[in-house]
Amino acid sequence: MATTSDIRNGLCINHNEDIFYVVKFQHVKPGKGNAFVRTKLKSMTTGKIIDFTFQAGHKIDTVRIERRVYQYLYNDELGYHFMNNETFDQIAILKEMISSPELLKEGDNLEILFHAEKEIPLTVEMPQYVILEVTYTEPGAKGNTATNVTKPATVETGAEIKVPLFINQGDVIKINTETFEYMERVK
Repeated sequence: MATTSDIRNGLCINHNEDIFYVVKFQHVKPGKGNAFVRTKLKSMTTGKIIDFTFQAGHKIDTVRIERRVYQYLYNDELGYHFMNNETFDQIAILKEMISSPELLKEGDNLEILFHAEKEIPLTVEMPQYVILEVTYTEPGAKGNTATNVTKPATVETGAEIKVPLFINQGDVIKINTETFEYMERVK
């Protein structure tokens, strides 16, 4: 058992019968009254972010999490299939446990977070950016580049994102996995 003085960013705790990841915290000692800790907690099972305040000295139940590198293989009705790069064991993970499954490309290496004691997968961590090829997009209209005009484009995984008019079919682009935004063209 730990206390609120052990809270730090990235700590995983059991709270309200769920496992939460500390996104942000702040120790507060007001001039009048008891100290407390404000936290932003992200649920490892649902992905929801909640605000919660702990009283100073409150006992918290920490959870040991292990990160393991897995390679994405394919998806079917059972879920998304990954293979451990060291043991070659395969696991199927539900779509809800992946933040942006539309941007997964076969052969990508990703980190999967496991509950260390129970050996169950909690979530798949996508990289901040992915690099994908544009498989289809309409040609841009000439002279329409004065403003930030975008057009839809389909990438090799089948996801559709908004790209600037100068992007053509066959271009390789960098995409933010959290916001599905175009970042830049890759040479």
